[in-house]
Amino acid sequence: MWENLGRPARVLLLGGTSEIGLAIVAALRAPASTRVVLAGRDEARLNAAGKELPFDTTAVGFDALALDLHKEFVDEIFAEGPVDLVIAATGILTPQDQVDADPQLAAAMIETNFTSHVTTLLQVTARMRAQGHGTIVVLSSIAAIRPRKANYVYGSAKAGLDAFARGLTDALAGTGIRVLLVRPGFVIGRMTSGMESAPMSSTPEQVGQAVARALNGRATELWVPRPLAVLATAIRLMPRPLWRATRR
Repeated sequence: MWENLGRPARVLLLGGTSEIGLAIVAALRAPASTRVVLAGRDEARLNAAGKELPFDTTAVGFDALALDLHKEFVDEIFAEGPVDLVIAATGILTPQDQVDADPQLAAAMIETNFTSHVTTLLQVTARMRAQGHGTIVVLSSIAAIRPRKANYVYGSAKAGLDAFARGLTDALAGTGIRVLLVRPGFVIGRMTSGMESAPMSSTPEQVGQAVARALNGRATELWVPRPLAVLATAIRLMPRPLWRATRR
């Protein structure tokens, strides 16, 4: 995807301190001259993360909850030149019991995990249409397939994002802009610290490597690990009484 650019490639990571997002950037088979923009709220953490990457990095302020500022943010990023790859990795996981006690936490999680991606990626899409090319990576989840009682608000936000990404893929067919929808299973990392791992778990590094490989092909959807697609089919077909009885 980096061939014949005639200039250093540019990558924008939304959620610039995301473990999975950073693992994807680190695994990219991109030229050393690639320029990476890490977008997030914590400048110190962004700068620290940038030092660990094999590319020239810049930290910029980005607040997923400041929906009215997203157009201005995207405009400023693209004003500095074409962006070849955008990785939408912004996300939080608030425990369901906390969400049950405070609906505002539910609203913040939905805006962060779903709405902010809609407001930013619509602007990104418009800019990529104007430049005539680009790739967008959207991080969905196995949780999008069927809401679980253990985290149904998180699952509903991911389901919305998953549907948006699939629709965006269809809307961009034939435009030269590609969407890669990534559905990991349970990822062992900072976000899931203290939680019991699930079958077919992976690490951020494993997800990063899988995405980097997929970007060199033509796939529009990616399960990590790949056998998770079979489990997803079983989850969809499971009778509701049995689904309700599952511990996870």
